[in-house]
Amino acid sequence: MQRGSDVTVLAFTHDRWVFPLPPGNRFPQEKYRLVRERVELLPGIEVREAPPITWADALQVHDAEWVRRIRHGLLTRREEAALGLTWSPELAERTLHATGSTVAAARSALVAGTAAALGGGTHHAHRAVGRGYCLVNDVAIALALIRSDGFIGKCLILDLDVHQGDGNADCFADDPAVTVVSLHGARNYPFVRVPSDIDVDVPDRTGDDGYLALLDGVLDGLDAHGPFDIAFLLAGADPWEGDRLGRLSLTCAGLEERDRRAISWIRGRDIPLVVTLAGGYGEPIETTADIQARTVELAALHRC
Repeated sequence: MQRGSDVTVLAFTHDRWVFPLPPGNRFPQEKYRLVRERVELLPGIEVREAPPITWADALQVHDAEWVRRIRHGLLTRREEAALGLTWSPELAERTLHATGSTVAAARSALVAGTAAALGGGTHHAHRAVGRGYCLVNDVAIALALIRSDGFIGKCLILDLDVHQGDGNADCFADDPAVTVVSLHGARNYPFVRVPSDIDVDVPDRTGDDGYLALLDGVLDGLDAHGPFDIAFLLAGADPWEGDRLGRLSLTCAGLEERDRRAISWIRGRDIPLVVTLAGGYGEPIETTADIQARTVELAALHRC
């Protein structure tokens, strides 16, 4: 695979692996299939299933006791409540496949310039605990595995999900080669934060113009932290005005412009880009899928 305008962007999916959810649970499991179906129709993108990670791979990032507990279903009710999910063998299996998609996307991006995981962005998973639908931290595991492959460069994590990336901040707290950036709702989950390298608290009902001004301010200062050799973009759809968990009041057009500016900044510097989708809980769910498929499409348009 070579860089150039004829390069096909690879997007890695895991939506065949599903798990039981109790009635009323807000985890948007259907979203992943809907996004994949939309992305399959886009030119210049090939959708593939990636191999799962192993539990040994997870141990490169996570505490051994936490990995043992999620592998064997030993979570307490309190831990399940913090996750917002009930453990099942299917959930454990899905976790391996979902994380494998981000690993494959990272490896592909280093070769082709741009790749996507049609999920991922599990930024609430700390080294020794999981929270907020996130059992393991896919970006941290992906970076650990490409480092095992020989990658030695600097990494940017640009987290545009509406929730602060406390797990990313925890996993990379002592890693000077990784710059963690998080733009998130000031009054949103998680309510106990772990400081990132750059945190931007966005007020409720900020809207498109205010949000994009904050994003521009962050992008304008990022060169001082680089140069970067890979970037992970967590392009959550949850700042959308129709999202149940968002409150930032961005329109679909505003989210598209957010993604265009972030992707242009990264690819304009020839930094390999890994897109992950992170959160998205809007209704109708089809609109959330449209937003996230458009993110992948924009990344493909900036693959060179």
